[in-house]
Amino acid sequence: MAQVGKKYTKWILFAVLLIVAAFIIFPILVVLMNSVKANLFISSTGAFKLPNEQSFVGLGNYVNGAERISFFSAFGYSLWITIASVFFILLLTSMLAWYITRVKGKVTSIIYYLLVFSMIVPFQMVMFTMSKFANMLHIDNPIGIIILYVGFGCGMSTFMFSGFIKSIPIALEEAAMIDGATPVKTFFSVVLPMLKSTAITIAILETMWVWNDYLMPYLVIGTEYRTIPVAIQYLRGGYGSVDMGAMMAMLVLAMIPVIVFYLFCQKYIIKGVLAGAVKG
Repeated sequence: MAQVGKKYTKWILFAVLLIVAAFIIFPILVVLMNSVKANLFISSTGAFKLPNEQSFVGLGNYVNGAERISFFSAFGYSLWITIASVFFILLLTSMLAWYITRVKGKVTSIIYYLLVFSMIVPFQMVMFTMSKFANMLHIDNPIGIIILYVGFGCGMSTFMFSGFIKSIPIALEEAAMIDGATPVKTFFSVVLPMLKSTAITIAILETMWVWNDYLMPYLVIGTEYRTIPVAIQYLRGGYGSVDMGAMMAMLVLAMIPVIVFYLFCQKYIIKGVLAGAVKG
């Protein structure tokens, strides 16, 4: 009876997960279908119909959308901001996590708990103050916004890195220092290579956040340096009109880099999350 119960439980769990997967995949399929349909055939009911001889326009929406929003320019800004932000988040937070984990004291404890607290503060609470200070400090540009992303991304990253570093035997670092390695060399030659799985997990999470973020680029660098999420909004015309075909096509192009990056690194996610779990 116990085996039969386990078997039914597995099938029920499989069915539930299949339904959840369908809810996630279905909107993506709808976007893909509508990206090759004429704007006239995308409506409240027509959006769920497969393309036919009348509605199919091939790559026309992609060409039209790319020209209207200067897609490659927006892609360049998004790519630069994402790569630079994620790189500095990984580098700086891994070093910070190592320091506050190994150096016990009131100051490091305060820093750690402040970073943890920052994870629960909604961005909407500080976005207008942040944009004002960014303007005052002249960091409202594609380079300065990286500083803001590092600041907002350091909470979760430091938390995950700290959890994994606690599991690294301190004897490995002591052995390196006995051999004459400086703290900096110990970190880069001993600690950092062991953080690979956690670093890749954090990189995936932060990349999806920065690449898809709309509010911060819109508030900080505005329309002068349009990232892809900001640029796509300019497919809206006057009086509420929207070129849905071109917008769907640009959404597909915006999703491709993140999906490819995720698929390439997905095998490290579970391993990194488990490794970053907090240990006593």
